[in-house]
Amino acid sequence: MANKIRLDIVTPDRMVYSADVNMVIARATDGDLGILPGHAPLIAGLEIWPLRIQTDEGESLFSVCGGFIEVRPQKITVLAGCAELPEEIDIDRAESAKERAERRLKEAEAASGIDVRRAEVALKRAIVRLKVAEKK
Repeated sequence: MANKIRLDIVTPDRMVYSADVNMVIARATDGDLGILPGHAPLIAGLEIWPLRIQTDEGESLFSVCGGFIEVRPQKITVLAGCAELPEEIDIDRAESAKERAERRLKEAEAASGIDVRRAEVALKRAIVRLKVAEKK
């Protein structure tokens, strides 16, 4: 049996995931992180990006919409504004959100009053959700 590290993924609403894993791959604000058991302590901001988890059963993806990751030698805690398992993602809703964000960005070119940054974040979240949902 391989060495394991405990992973907890927590949002304001719930504990999304809690298990012993082999490795976690996350996109931090300053680059990608590969975290194995015994990793040096670390705190980093997370990007809107799929969180990859490797276990004995294979690899899983979670949709994470930013937040923070705290790493200690035997435990990883992800504190995210939202996090979803692939089977929890409503594909139709994510497609609608993507289309709405793309439309707002196009409208922003012609009109003021559109919050471009907010539309960009919404688009990125929708794209990540769709990417993770593909892996069901």
